[in-house]
Amino acid sequence: MATIKVKQIKSRIGAPVDQKKTLIALGLHKISQVVEVEDTPSNLGMIRKVHHLVEVIK
Repeated sequence: MATIKVKQIKSRIGAPVDQKKTLIALGLHKISQVVEVEDTPSNLGMIRKVHHLVEVIK
């Protein structure tokens, strides 16, 4: 499967609990951290949910 690189660009402080848990599920714990996730519908949904906190790197 293809992969997507996701970078956390904003802090999760002040975000709702469900968005904090979504970042953890994606493997993001710190600002500027980059993780590679599979290009699956569930991962794309998680990225869409926290789109204001992350950036997709090509």
